[in-house]
Amino acid sequence: MTAVRAAGAGSIRTRLLALTLVPLLGVLPLLGLVLLLWGNQAIDLLLSGRVRSDLAVAQGYFDRVQAEVGSGTQAVASSHPLVRTLALTPPAEREAALAALLAREQVRHRLDFLRMLPPQASEAAAGSGGEAVVAVMDAAQLEALAPGLAERAHIGLVDSDGAAPSERVTESRGLVLIAQARIENAAGATIGWLQGGVLLNRNLGVIDHINQIVYPDGALAFGSQGTATLFLDDVRISTNVRLFGDPQAERAVGTRVSAAVREAVLGRGETWLGRAFVVKDWYVSGYRPLTDASGRRVGMLYVGFLERPFVVVKYAVLAGIGLLFFVVMLLAAWWSLRSAARIFRPLERMTETMQQVESGQAARVGPLQADGEIERLGATLDHLLDTVDDKTRALQRWGEELDAKVAERTAALQAAQQQLVRSERLATIGQLAASIAHEINNPIAVIQGNLDLLQMTLGEAAAPARDEIRLIDAQVERMRLIVAQLLQQARPNEYAGYAEALDPAEVLQASLVLVRHLLERAQVRLVLRAPPGATPPVRINRQELQQVLINLIVNATQAMQEQGEAGAARELDIAVRHEDGRVLLEVSDSGPGLSEAVRATLFQPFFTTRRDGNGLGLWISRGLLERYGGELRAANRCDGEGGARGAVFTLDLPAAEA
Repeated sequence: MTAVRAAGAGSIRTRLLALTLVPLLGVLPLLGLVLLLWGNQAIDLLLSGRVRSDLAVAQGYFDRVQAEVGSGTQAVASSHPLVRTLALTPPAEREAALAALLAREQVRHRLDFLRMLPPQASEAAAGSGGEAVVAVMDAAQLEALAPGLAERAHIGLVDSDGAAPSERVTESRGLVLIAQARIENAAGATIGWLQGGVLLNRNLGVIDHINQIVYPDGALAFGSQGTATLFLDDVRISTNVRLFGDPQAERAVGTRVSAAVREAVLGRGETWLGRAFVVKDWYVSGYRPLTDASGRRVGMLYVGFLERPFVVVKYAVLAGIGLLFFVVMLLAAWWSLRSAARIFRPLERMTETMQQVESGQAARVGPLQADGEIERLGATLDHLLDTVDDKTRALQRWGEELDAKVAERTAALQAAQQQLVRSERLATIGQLAASIAHEINNPIAVIQGNLDLLQMTLGEAAAPARDEIRLIDAQVERMRLIVAQLLQQARPNEYAGYAEALDPAEVLQASLVLVRHLLERAQVRLVLRAPPGATPPVRINRQELQQVLINLIVNATQAMQEQGEAGAARELDIAVRHEDGRVLLEVSDSGPGLSEAVRATLFQPFFTTRRDGNGLGLWISRGLLERYGGELRAANRCDGEGGARGAVFTLDLPAAEA
């Protein structure tokens, strides 16, 4: 049992530690990992969201530049100076005047080319409605637009990591924003077309302005750098991305975008948002396709910022979160272990206390270094153990009392059984005595009658036998008395006298008068301790009480005469006292006392220790007292040293109610 309980205590500690540490060492790290993954994804989403907005700003500015090209061309086409020059200038001077006017307007509207086309030019040409469109032109077309545009558009391709394989080494085409506006005379007739536009190849002003608008100074934290780029197909034709990552290095014009970005943006027409490899480093990038007037994807607009500073910050933040989680986990583990110890240590102490109590030791839990329910549990356990001890002592006391009561009841049952046996025996003896008395009375009557007749018939002739006749008469009278006593015991109701409330001391005094001569003749000194009125009265028949008292006094006197030592003092001590509602009359003698064998059969009928006794006196006396709720007991007197010094007979009668 002790080993099992010790194992149980270890199990409590193990379970508490498991309940404490499993969430900390299992769930908390898992939660931290989830938080790290979520944080990483959240930061990536934030960066993607930032580049999305940056791309939208760049697209807005690009659309504005495109609109300015269209509006500028339309403004020049509808301007009064142009119409007047065409209408009023002499033909010989018109070409020079027109060239000067277009040159001035080209500079004013920041156009790379502005030229007039004849009226027969197709209205379906790019930008014929006055809006600028994106167009891709080869070297001949560029040279036709303006001298030097083809050379400016020419770009040598640079090997780029991750780009799609290609055999090209140069890019001679140009990406142009071009607009074409109608020129009308006063009558509304078309007199020509005005064509203007901007070449985007190596157009650093446009791309730097886009970059400045999207990424002004201080827009990016942690030292990151913002970039913007225009692509013709997958070739960077205008960019502020530097080769080799050096701000002073040559711009990365002629480098190509990665194959993955090209496929997503140019191949599928998607907008790319996310990290991408740009020239020599990773950038958080946004790519959007550029389409010409026919909807064909011919290039890309790009904005992005250097990823490395944000990655460093991201991992620093994630590492900080991880470290914070680790510190929190350690603190929580320390606190949890401390809290668990404040639970399982008191429980182990309670278990040890129970083991000590179980082994019989007087142990208690005592004060606990615990709070709340555990401390109250320990106090309750101590209170319970105290209660158990009290109940155990009470049970032991009750067991002892029960044993005493069982012994008392057993003795009472034995006494009742003895009384029952005695009653059955007395009933049998009574029936036998009644039968014997009935059968003997007739011969006694015949003997007594014939004896009287014999005395009357013989008269004086019976003188010689007078002593014998008196002896016969005395024995006949004795036989009649024995028969009368037997009948009195057999049919007590027929012989019962009138019961009345009597003073036992007064009845004793009256009885002593009748036996005083016997006491004097036997030289018995009487010690009387029975003052009249000292005890409550008893309810009994006077003659029967006197009969019992005289019988006891006579028996005591005869016992002291017959068995006492020669010359020994003879003393008869009679006392009357009251005790617990009972009146006790004690008759004590100074004779030899009663042996165990005599005491066992003293009150049985026909038992006697005298040669001339009939053994009915004590039997009848006890029966008389029991008839009135009394009892007759016999014992030996003690001399103070444990030796017997005479017998004592006690008459125990209930006190009469007032």
